[in-house]
Amino acid sequence: MPAGSAKLTWLGHAAFRLDTPGGKRVYVDPFLTGNPKCPESEQQPERVDLIALTHGHSDHVGDTMELCKRFSPPVVAHTELADWLTRQGLDESLAHDPNKGGTVEVAGIGITLTDAHHSSSSNDLTYLGEACGLVLRLENRAKIYFAGDTCVFGDMALIARIYEPDVAVLPIGDHYTMGPREAAVALEFLGVKRCVPSHYGTFPVLTGTPAQLRELAPDVEIIAPEPGETVDL
Repeated sequence: MPAGSAKLTWLGHAAFRLDTPGGKRVYVDPFLTGNPKCPESEQQPERVDLIALTHGHSDHVGDTMELCKRFSPPVVAHTELADWLTRQGLDESLAHDPNKGGTVEVAGIGITLTDAHHSSSSNDLTYLGEACGLVLRLENRAKIYFAGDTCVFGDMALIARIYEPDVAVLPIGDHYTMGPREAAVALEFLGVKRCVPSHYGTFPVLTGTPAQLRELAPDVEIIAPEPGETVDL
């Protein structure tokens, strides 16, 4: 990854805080309140410069609306999800609504929506568009791929070819997403040498572990911070 590394903090489940080389603070899928793995010290952010969402399930949209009320950050989300958020009270001027394959630049960060194979709805089963992955291009040109909730799929090879991510953030919990076996194949398609696992250990049904992924992908550095821990990328 280019010089001037980013700092990534795992907030438990699939929630992350990304502090970019340019000083921006980005929250990805900010499920803080009600997240049993999110440290109490992380549940009241001191600032938010940008929110990026992979899909509409409540364990990913999380605290988005409350954070927008407090900090008024721009929000990048799939078209239907962005429209739904505006109906929940998000100021339209803050909503950025690309679709898959589209790229927006917000707060100096390039964000491209990629494919993901998963569902997406609100708690009352309102359809919120398709689930997506995110490729974030930072100020130093480094690229981080957040796969979101997904199974492995062959076109991850296209994500590698087109976007050339430096680091992949992959779900490994199984049951609702891919487990370690599938994630190891995803790493083959992506060709990355560094991976941060997510979406595991939050609830008993999410049984996949970083140790299992390390065994299955021995040539990839598996970076597995504890909830609340920050790692340099």
